[in-house]
Amino acid sequence: MSLSPSAVALLGLVAWTLFLALLLLNQRGLLVLSGRMKVNAFAPDGSNTPGAFGQRLVRAHANCLENLPMQAAVLLYAMQAGLTTVTDPLACTLLGARVFQSLMHLISTSPLFVWLRFAGWLVQLVILIWWLLKLSGLT
Repeated sequence: MSLSPSAVALLGLVAWTLFLALLLLNQRGLLVLSGRMKVNAFAPDGSNTPGAFGQRLVRAHANCLENLPMQAAVLLYAMQAGLTTVTDPLACTLLGARVFQSLMHLISTSPLFVWLRFAGWLVQLVILIWWLLKLSGLT
């Protein structure tokens, strides 16, 4: 069985979010097991996590969770309606932009990386808008 690019993108979006969750679990687990933090001491936004990377990881994971419902809804709709001809051409670009945005988030919060992160997010939004217009028959 071969998966359409839309299905690959959908599964990839979920897999990437899960990967970031596992990184977060690993980081927090090591902090707890090493005695550096108590298991119930983590702030939901990661603000009290030691090190800038841990804080960026929390935010990158949360950002994936914030965007996944929109992305999944459009991809699932296209797949269910048999309209993957609309989403297939840009599906892997959407996934790539999502991964790119997260990686830029994880690397740095310097102005350059914030602009790069924004560019990755903008690509995702433009693709979603394009798909919605195409799927609704407005274009």
